[in-house]
Amino acid sequence: MAEGGKKLGQIKNQLAAMVKEGVSSMDIEEKAVELINESGGKASFEKVPNYHWATCVNVNAGLVHGIPSKEVVFKKGDLVSIDVGLFYKGFHTDTSISVGVGLDAKDQRFLEIGKEALKKATGEAKPGNRIFDLSMAIQDTIEKAGFTPIQALVGHGVGKNLHEEPAIPCFVAGARLKSPEIMPGTVLAIEVMYTQGRPEIKIEEDGWTISVRDDKISALFEETVAVTGHGPLVLTEG
Repeated sequence: MAEGGKKLGQIKNQLAAMVKEGVSSMDIEEKAVELINESGGKASFEKVPNYHWATCVNVNAGLVHGIPSKEVVFKKGDLVSIDVGLFYKGFHTDTSISVGVGLDAKDQRFLEIGKEALKKATGEAKPGNRIFDLSMAIQDTIEKAGFTPIQALVGHGVGKNLHEEPAIPCFVAGARLKSPEIMPGTVLAIEVMYTQGRPEIKIEEDGWTISVRDDKISALFEETVAVTGHGPLVLTEG
């Protein structure tokens, strides 16, 4: 998974660098397919039943599962989120990044808070801690900045399957001691999903894209993280 994660991190970084005015979400998809083929792996998301793309690309209020399209062309002020997974030598890795197109200072700060929340949550991914600790790190960071974690969607374990236990909420749910303990060898896809407005979501007419109901700007950051006896190891940094 370390080898696949490194390859995926490099792919993610190349896709993020493409996000500019006039680029379409289908341009991102086509480049992802090219890079995944070059890596010797396969697109994880194409293994999801009835999903036929290598990426999910979302803009502004779009949160997750956005279908790439030639009609979605990035413009100044957009916040673009790219989610991509790689199936390599029998294992999946999963990662996401949000990038701004000429954002103002307020929206740029919004992005920085998501990065900070993911970094803090990743730091809690160590033996003896619980999923509660990751969720607390995300919620605390997001809410202190005046933003809102999404409650209806979660991060997840990852490995031979793209989505495995445990679920990793972006907010605290229940008592800490009832939350799953984190064991050495666990691999987690830690996702920070958050918005400038309210957390309620909706499914768009395409049947896949999930957006926030109030159409406020939202973002997504995700890394695949291995839990070791020496602490967390981010596999998808690139």
